Amino acid sequence: MQQLLVGEIFRQCARAVPERMAVAVRDERLSFAELDERSERAADWLLRHCRPGDRVAMWTETCVDAAVLFAATSKAGLAFCPLSPAATDDEMVGALAVIEPAVIVTNRGRRAAAGSLVAPFGATVVDWESLAAHDRDSGTPVTAPGFADDIPQLMVFTSGTTGVPKAAMVSHRAQFLRTHPGAQFEPRGRSVCVYPLFHVAPWLIALQQWHARDGVIFTTDTNPDTIADAVADHAATRLNMIPALWRRMIEYLDGEDRAISPLATLRFADTGTSATPLSLLQAIRGLVVGANVRVFYGSTEAGNVCGLEDQDIDAKPGSVGVPSVSTDVRLDETGELLVRSPLLFDGYFNNPSATEAAISSGWYRTGDLAEIDDEGYLYIVGRVTELIRSGGEAVAPAEVENVLRAAPGVTDVAVVGIPDLSWGELVCAVVVAEPGHTPELADLQSFCDGRISSFKHPRKLVLVDNIPRTQTTGQPQRPLIVDLVTSEQADPG
Repeated sequence: MQQLLVGEIFRQCARAVPERMAVAVRDERLSFAELDERSERAADWLLRHCRPGDRVAMWTETCVDAAVLFAATSKAGLAFCPLSPAATDDEMVGALAVIEPAVIVTNRGRRAAAGSLVAPFGATVVDWESLAAHDRDSGTPVTAPGFADDIPQLMVFTSGTTGVPKAAMVSHRAQFLRTHPGAQFEPRGRSVCVYPLFHVAPWLIALQQWHARDGVIFTTDTNPDTIADAVADHAATRLNMIPALWRRMIEYLDGEDRAISPLATLRFADTGTSATPLSLLQAIRGLVVGANVRVFYGSTEAGNVCGLEDQDIDAKPGSVGVPSVSTDVRLDETGELLVRSPLLFDGYFNNPSATEAAISSGWYRTGDLAEIDDEGYLYIVGRVTELIRSGGEAVAPAEVENVLRAAPGVTDVAVVGIPDLSWGELVCAVVVAEPGHTPELADLQSFCDGRISSFKHPRKLVLVDNIPRTQTTGQPQRPLIVDLVTSEQADPG
């Protein structure tokens, strides 16, 4: 069987399109020839300091060197382990204890701190400048000890619902299949990537681009002006953002007076990771006229599970689409979505109990509650761990939120369960009202009639100025919201 090795992609691109831009961050750019040459030198250095299968941690802000290290570890048969530059010392120690890296790569400003953090693990610390200055003995491609495509190419941390960090291992083969143009939607033109580099998403977006021999632009922040300028400066044709960032972009451009939209070159406007109401998708269409608006659903562990095409958005509101090629889905008796696919991760590093809990007989348990309609379209209705138990019934907060988000006078909403002696938990709607509107509980309950079962209707309403959401995915921070609702500071609705 042919080995699907990620490192070969960079060599092929350097031979086919050496001068084409491969990656850019701010004003710094690397062509495919430069990316290949620099990653060959870095791979040579790594092979002198690592053993086959070792982990290489990256602790740095967004920069083009990150792409160099990604390519270098791929060529050397080492696992690429990006860490959050905003991690606290305790978080770093916890992550390093999990992966036990042989090397940690950082910038000079972090080198001393990195040395202190990795001292207990015996890891070697190297900065970008030293890695770039390494002089190879020859110009021939680096020859790594033979390795198969089932070894980890990428390790990304995910805490799930426990808060305990777990390093999800994604093999060369899975990475290759997740991003191959023949298996996904082929990129044509450059893509702007807004996601932090310690997540799986930026490397899927980038690798899909590199598979298609085209470039990716990493932004250093998620401000709408930064993103819009990146699209315009590079005439990018593809942009993938979470719903919260699309909302901010719409608000930003509504206040701009430009003859030509900075997003005019986009041909694909993608979103996902959380519930995406039809009204937002239609607003994105209005923002990027002529582009295909698409919704994707997936995870670090499962890759891209399914997608909703532009032509299906109006007919299947709220859906995340149909399963990807070679992906099987089913629901267990509780409604949890299970996925089986060659795109699946290989488990959590050195954590067999967590791996066993996540994968059973080849099926990955997503933790998401879902519904599948008669035509095979998938709908995510909530999280297993977020279920509200009210009066003996189970209520998925996201399902209620999807309904209330369309209610008159509602700008934003989160639904949580709050303790109640009679019901166990009450379904509570936490709402940001439109200016000049004051929604009433009875109005929201009436709006829910005929849309969701009566036991899912909110029984309490709290009005707030804003809803706490995670910075990365825009998901409601439910524990914080529950504290807000139950505290003395919350205003009764």
